[in-house]
Amino acid sequence: MNSPDPNEPLPVMAKSDAQAWAQKMTEYMAQAAGITLDADSITPFFSNCEGKNGEVANDGRYTLAYDVTSVLSRPQHLDAIRKIKASLEKDGFTITSYRETWQDQPNVLLYAKHDEGRYFIDVSSGAASDRLTLSVATRCLMPPSASSAGQH
Repeated sequence: MNSPDPNEPLPVMAKSDAQAWAQKMTEYMAQAAGITLDADSITPFFSNCEGKNGEVANDGRYTLAYDVTSVLSRPQHLDAIRKIKASLEKDGFTITSYRETWQDQPNVLLYAKHDEGRYFIDVSSGAASDRLTLSVATRCLMPPSASSAGQH
């Protein structure tokens, strides 16, 4: 696949829409795995987009990292990660890293990317043995312009 054109316009999306979309993605993965997400664990983190040399534009462009956890026993992580992996592959994601055990214990990790949307998925066993963390990270997005944002 060719590298993206650095001059291509950024997708425009309000932060609330980006967060709603990321929530839908984590719910999609949870449904595929047959697990329940802990709504109290939802952590959206917005940050400024940075250029190659750490430069930040003043136009509001941002990225979103969205995390949510599910509480299930460590052995259940294996079944969940296998179902999520199969579902992502079926839907055209590229799995970039995958493991089911670490030091002979269930400890899952899955990294996937979606080339067309250019976003990333991360599913992993948390530091607490009963937590499975599902994460979505967006590419750099542009908020709607201030002039159009006030016309609701």
